Amino acid sequence: MELSNKTARELFEDIKAKPVRPRFGFGRKPILINIDLQKAYTSVGEFVSSYETDPLQLDHVNHLADLARANGIPVVWTYVAYMQSGEDCGVWGTRTNTPDSLQNIKVGSRRAEFDDRLKIDPVGDIIINKRMASAFHETNLQSLMVWHQCDTVVLTGGSTSGCVRATVVDAISRGYRVIVPEECVADKHESPHFANLYDIAIKYGDVVPVADVIAHFRSYQRAA
Repeated sequence: MELSNKTARELFEDIKAKPVRPRFGFGRKPILINIDLQKAYTSVGEFVSSYETDPLQLDHVNHLADLARANGIPVVWTYVAYMQSGEDCGVWGTRTNTPDSLQNIKVGSRRAEFDDRLKIDPVGDIIINKRMASAFHETNLQSLMVWHQCDTVVLTGGSTSGCVRATVVDAISRGYRVIVPEECVADKHESPHFANLYDIAIKYGDVVPVADVIAHFRSYQRAA
């Protein structure tokens, strides 16, 4: 094991400045997947489970979603919510049982609601209620990607160290290219956020500036 006195942020900044591996790059057609941008995780000051990394995160996500729709790129929003008993949370919900616990994000509750700042198209966008970390786990996401002939996953949302990372690993395990716009993902704490961006960039996908994704979405329209 290599030893270092650098922080997770410093390690990530190092590989940003001097990448050790080439990017996977965008494939033929992307899909935009926005993970769990719901009040339980975005309403800072209201819920203890919420967090913010980049204050412009939701603005960037809205911009990407607008460009995606305009250019025929599917837009997916996931959220976590459970039945009143919490039984569908499984063993994941057995560690604690407080009002802020995961299994107590109930279907129809305020914690389950998408952030009011988001611009979601309830007719054309795809809404998925997921129950585990990965957006692929026991959802119809992969079949939708097959139907839309997508080979590239662009991920936003949170948390970087939890549901984002799990979805990244599941995506590349299924043979998809993975793009994570750095400004569009967030976590509760700095160290796991940057440690996981580092891991994703080294192992599983491309961590890029949101400007790169914006440029690609715009060029996709011209290529269509």
